[in-house]
Amino acid sequence: MKVLGICLIILGVVMCVFTSVNFTKTEKVVDLGPVEINKKENKHIGWPVYAGIGVGLIGVAVLVSAKNKS
Repeated sequence: MKVLGICLIILGVVMCVFTSVNFTKTEKVVDLGPVEINKKENKHIGWPVYAGIGVGLIGVAVLVSAKNKS
């Protein structure tokens, strides 16, 4: 459980620093034998800063509860 708590804390800090992720998705539109038409589309996934803070606090709670059980 300690490892899970530490991972959640690290994930929470990363989510606070980087509030979004951008990536490009390539999709096949037409495939007619040797002719192929692809479409590239930019995707954006974003989250608020308080989501990262929440994940970090959950990680702290898991870490403290794992310490109390030992």
